[in-house]
Amino acid sequence: MTPETLRAQARAMGQQFNYDITYMEEIINISPPAAEGLMSFVGIYKYRGPSAGKAAWHGALFASTLEGDCGPCVQLVIDMAIADGADTDALKACAEGEAQSAGTTGLGFRFAMAAITADLATDDLRRQIEAEFGNKTALSCAFAAAAGRFYPVLKRGIGHGKPCRALDIAGQRITVAA
Repeated sequence: MTPETLRAQARAMGQQFNYDITYMEEIINISPPAAEGLMSFVGIYKYRGPSAGKAAWHGALFASTLEGDCGPCVQLVIDMAIADGADTDALKACAEGEAQSAGTTGLGFRFAMAAITADLATDDLRRQIEAEFGNKTALSCAFAAAAGRFYPVLKRGIGHGKPCRALDIAGQRITVAA
């Protein structure tokens, strides 16, 4: 891909979700091949499995990105989830530390947090996801749990990371649970 094509793709995403793409432009300027690799990474975490388990995937990606601690990245994940039909009340509950009460979204959120922290509950939570939605959804949640942290860590590494303190979920300002 040419640098111009990469910039156009980054700008389109930035405009669609009101997202600051400065770090992407910096990467494009430094190394277009690195930027192309970065943009191809999206395919890894966007694997969702069957639509019935989409809420679990939203929760897993939200948890992983939140754990990575980048406010703009988490806000982007929330905005994309809402655009994809995610349950805003479930997202709010997860952000406020109430994932247990957030239904399927909360199940995905708890699974991702357990996988990230090597919690022994990971296997039980994965089995719950598999029992309800199948092994493709469990796989999609595993990808999301691993990949959501990538962008916040990358952005911190190149000097663009910002801490996550408050989020806008469907017009309501939510303070993230510590």
